[in-house]
Amino acid sequence: MTSGRRSDQDTTERGSGRNETEEERADRRWQDLIQEIRVAQTGVQILLGFLLTVVFTPHFQGLEQTDKTIYIVTVVLGSLATGALIGPVAFHRIVAGRRIKPQAVVWAARLTFLGIVLLLATLTSALLLILRVATDDSYVPWLVSGVLAWYLLCWFALPLWVRFRYTSRE
Repeated sequence: MTSGRRSDQDTTERGSGRNETEEERADRRWQDLIQEIRVAQTGVQILLGFLLTVVFTPHFQGLEQTDKTIYIVTVVLGSLATGALIGPVAFHRIVAGRRIKPQAVVWAARLTFLGIVLLLATLTSALLLILRVATDDSYVPWLVSGVLAWYLLCWFALPLWVRFRYTSRE
């Protein structure tokens, strides 16, 4: 643990890095993480809320068993995504004041990433269900695959490419 004072190592800037203590960095990273969670959390909660009402509609009873199974998987994935994206808030509340914020930020970031992966699965599953019910089955897998590829490109491939392209090797 550090005392919050800057050591020679802390104050040495690496490239265009920031001049901050471990605690300052944890505070900044926590604020960044909370902003990211707000965006993802809102979307997954709205989606889950909508999904929870579907089972009470008359049309739901007429669905094929395969579609009901996809629905159940989608609701479970949405619930897991919601839990993972709310988890960092509970995590922070439980460990607050224990002087372990740098470690808490790491674990909260892991939960957030897991929540994003589960949100990806929820959106893909929900799209599969909706398109199976609304359109001809023959092209549904192609549409869902195309949208999934778009999500993967936007959420993972592009950020990873930028990370590797513009991160110095030093």
